[in-house]
Amino acid sequence: MANPLPSFFHLHLVSDSTGETLTTIAKAAAVQYAMVRPIEHIHPLVRTAKQMKRVLQEIEQAPGIVLYTVVNKELADELETRCKDLNIPSLYVLAPIMQVFESYLGAPQTPTVAGQHVLDAAYFRRIDAMNFTMSYDDGKLPDDLNQADLILLGISRTSKTPTSIYLAHRGYKTVNVPIVPNVPLPAKLFEPHTAFVVCLVASAERISEIRRNRAEHLSYRDLDDYVDRQQIAAEIAHSRRVCAQNGWPVLDVTRRSIEESAAAIIKLMQDHKEGRVPQEAL
Repeated sequence: MANPLPSFFHLHLVSDSTGETLTTIAKAAAVQYAMVRPIEHIHPLVRTAKQMKRVLQEIEQAPGIVLYTVVNKELADELETRCKDLNIPSLYVLAPIMQVFESYLGAPQTPTVAGQHVLDAAYFRRIDAMNFTMSYDDGKLPDDLNQADLILLGISRTSKTPTSIYLAHRGYKTVNVPIVPNVPLPAKLFEPHTAFVVCLVASAERISEIRRNRAEHLSYRDLDDYVDRQQIAAEIAHSRRVCAQNGWPVLDVTRRSIEESAAAIIKLMQDHKEGRVPQEAL
């Protein structure tokens, strides 16, 4: 008789950096096993023998799967050895990727702790994009729209601000502009500029639900109109008409996470720059 499926398991993420890479990889794997809940133990910035000793003690107290990105070979070997003693699985998650790189490039790797977080030009470009995006949130426009990479349009509660911030984290200077009933869009939008414009929409049901939850914490005088699905549907239809008139793509974010929406927007922009017909504008 097969052993019953456990309701949870311990998942240790050991990193000599921030642990972001591990957390992302672990989440992508764990969601494939929805019936079992992972209890995450995140161990970042493990770079000394003393720090590794403390991590091993915690692993011993709560054995489970161990994933790690530790460059120092002595520390990694110590972790691997102890996991074998405890009869628990461990994996250096970058090993398969490094093997592919090494095989293709024909050169050995040069281990670098936190190499993805170096303060290079790309890092400072992301900081600049974050500052820019926070300065031009919710309808505030720069004097020169050519400063922006992206302009997100959309009615209330289409996730414009969080999507803008995520895009900024990816290095794209992003402006977001609300589409409000009976309020004209800024004239600057219709003048020649190099920023790529995308309109975000969602189903009337989804927007109504989000607005109602949001309104519970605010004092809306016209709450009925704000959450009315027919009114929202009219707002969405208006958004689509404006975009059709100006050749701006429309992206439905109803079933998309912020990360998925951002990826789709970047793809739309790249398609536009390369002269391809957008495939995501639905």
